[in-house]
This record gives sequence, C-alpha cells and structure tokens, in this order.
Amino acid sequence: MTTTTQSYGEDNFGFTTEQVHAGETVDGDVGARITPIYLTAGFVFDSFDHAQQRFAGEDGGLVYSRYANPTNTAVEAKITALERGVDSLLVASGQAAITVALLGILRSGDHLLSTPSLYEGSKTLFRENFERLGIEVEFVDDPHDIADWKRRVRPNTRAVYGETIPNPKNDLIDIGLIADFAREEGLPFVIDSTASTPYLIRPIEHGANIVVHSASKFLSGHGASLAGVVVDGGNFDWARYPDRFPQFSAPLGGPGSPSLNEKFGKTAYLEYTRTIIAGRLGPTLSPLNAFLLQQGLETLSLRVERHSRNSLAIATWLESQPEVTSVDYPGLASNPSHAIATKYYPRGTGSVFGFTLAGGTADARIIIDGLELFSRMSHMGDVRSLVLHPATTSHAHLSAADRERLGIYDGLVRLSVGIEDEADLIADLELAFTKLRVSDVLEAAASGVRENIVEPVTGALVE
Repeated sequence: MTTTTQSYGEDNFGFTTEQVHAGETVDGDVGARITPIYLTAGFVFDSFDHAQQRFAGEDGGLVYSRYANPTNTAVEAKITALERGVDSLLVASGQAAITVALLGILRSGDHLLSTPSLYEGSKTLFRENFERLGIEVEFVDDPHDIADWKRRVRPNTRAVYGETIPNPKNDLIDIGLIADFAREEGLPFVIDSTASTPYLIRPIEHGANIVVHSASKFLSGHGASLAGVVVDGGNFDWARYPDRFPQFSAPLGGPGSPSLNEKFGKTAYLEYTRTIIAGRLGPTLSPLNAFLLQQGLETLSLRVERHSRNSLAIATWLESQPEVTSVDYPGLASNPSHAIATKYYPRGTGSVFGFTLAGGTADARIIIDGLELFSRMSHMGDVRSLVLHPATTSHAHLSAADRERLGIYDGLVRLSVGIEDEADLIADLELAFTKLRVSDVLEAAASGVRENIVEPVTGALVE
C-alpha cells in the first residue's frame, strides 16, 4: 500500500482550506480519498533485521499503535498545521493531554506556576494527582501582575501554565504578556486552548510554547468521542537549559550517543513526550476516535464562527434580563475582559460562558429545568447547546467560601452555546425565564406578598 500526505501550514492557504486538506493521506493503491481507519495494534516487520531497525528508530517506520498509527498521524499533522506548530501528539482525552504535556517537562521536586482561573478538573489534577507525584503547583493571584509572577519564581520552577479562555468565568489572560515573562525567565509556557481552538487564536503566534486541547470538545464538535492533543510550538530552546531539562540533553544510548536535542532538534520535546511519557503510561487514542476527530476538524471554522455569533446574541439578550446580575462573556463591551478580547480574538470569544441569577440556586434550577433545546450535561463545544449548574456539579467538591472566591455563585448557570438557529435558542431561554417569572408570582402569592394581586373579597387592587 502506498500513501501520499498533503503538506500545509506555511500560510499559503486559508484556515478553512487547511482544516479540510492538511495532513490527509491518500491511499495510492485503491484511491481512497479519506484517510482510512487503521485498526491494528501492531505492524508487520519484513525480516529479523527490519524489526531491529524499527526498534532502533533507524527508518522512521511504525512499531506499535501505542506510539504511532497512520490514522492518528494524519490527524496530528492536520492539527499541527492549524496551530502552526512543529509536531503534535494525540492522546485519549483532554486530561491525558494536560498530564502528558506537563510530565514531559516536570518531575518530582519541580514547581509549576499557573494562572488562577482554570477548568476545575485541571485544578484537581494539579492539587491532588501532581502533589502525589511530588510536583507543586502554585497559582498567582493576578495573572496580569508580572511582579507577582516574578516573586513566585523559584530555582525549581520549570513551567508556566494557563488557559486561553478560562472555563467557566471567561476571565481572559493577556497571552503575550505572560509569554514574555516566561521567555525572560527561561520557562516554557503551556496553554490550554480548548475553548478557543486555533480558529479563534493560535497561542504559539503569541509566544506560547506548547498548546493542549481537549479535542473531545470543539475540535470534534459532535460529542461522539473523547480525544486530547498536545502541540509542540518548536519555539523553546531546551538545549539552552540542560540543568533544568536534562531529559533533552542527556545521551540517548550512553556516553557518546546523541541527545534528543541533537537528534530531533525542534521536535525533541514532542518526541520525548510521545515515546517516554505517553508511550509508557499508555493513554493511547483509538484510531477510530482519531477518525471521528478528523471528521469534526473539517468543519471547525464553520462551526466556531456560528458558535461565537450565537453566543454574542444570547449574551446580549441575557444582559438585558432583570433577573440576571452578570454575564461572563468577553464579547460584551461591558465585560472586564473586553479589551483583551478585542486584542486577541477578532473572530469571536467562543461559546462557553456563565451568567448569574439573582435568585441563586432556586432560580438556576427553574431556568435549567425549563430549557428544552439546551441539553443538561457536563460537556462543551458540542454542536448542540448545553447547560450546567457548576456550584452543584463541577465545583460541588469545593467549600462555599472557595466557590464564592472563584465567582462560582449559587446562581451561576454555564452555557455551551451550539450552532442551532439563534432565534430558537433565545426563544428557549425566553420560555425558561417566563417560567421563572411565573414561579416568582406564585411564590409571592403563597408567602402572603400581595403587591399587585387582586384582593379576593372586595376585588380591589392592592398597591
């Protein structure tokens, strides 16, 4: 079987062209236009010597699907092109992507600096799992106070971490500002870009070094499978800091043999993360799931454009509702992050955001149960619109004081706005808010509050 691979990513094509064509393999024997699903655990060797060469990495061929598979490789090439990186690694989930990306850098005794506003699953991973591995994660108070970042840098600090669009508060970070700090300190900047996708922003172009995604979300779009991806920007000089990152400078096969830096150059980090971290820990992505991810990637720009347009319309509508005290959407001119949104996100600011109801949990329950088009589930980035109550689900393990400090109020409702017709989504929200208002009237009547209620004996209107 012979295949040819499409090569893109040099700014010679538009984003939508690249998302369709980049990384594709064409089966030269049968002419299959779509990259096939190679459902195989391993690959046949031609001879004894051939097997030896493969395991020595001499011909770049395939050994086992835990390390590489043709279906996965094609999808990795597509994402690499879209993010303007040098190489990518597919893994089984977004959590796996975060884990292997950071374990490719960190070891026991190391210190990681992070922005304060993150997906709660990432925080739990850092606080509990990384702590058990002997890795300390420290969160700065204000991500835009560079003096605070500098005060927290230690001799064992090894990386900086953040999110492009934090979930669920959307309190954007100035990526370039933090990237400049990380570069000055000689630290790689790892950033989770799940909620933005490369269509809205390419963090590597703003100084980030490694990008991770939960590809289960917007990159796939259909909500049918899990996947994660690590993208290497190839723009951090690991060789400059051999004492900090000895895994890239140590000889591969003993004294006199080349190091990863010498053998792989700009892709040394990704090669190490692929073979030593992901390859050994084993969070392998099934080729079937890679194929499903590939199908989603082909429509990424079309979907995200619609997601963002719908979200701005809904956020604008929510801002005008008297029961809503705040809307956490950076696309709104009233939002504290709007200036950063204008600077970094000219195509839109995504579609996952929260709004807070004055009536707390009681109001949130009525709104969430009153929605019909929005699915009640813990996911985001789906073509379908989704809704969740963070205080009783994703953040329920936190104390009330901690939730308050993070802005996860009892009345906070998180939306992941899909690609349905804007008018239908707003109509669904209007219906839910109507139910809330009817409930308020009934509750007022039941509690004896008689304002604007007709007095049953005289028929007079009580003021």
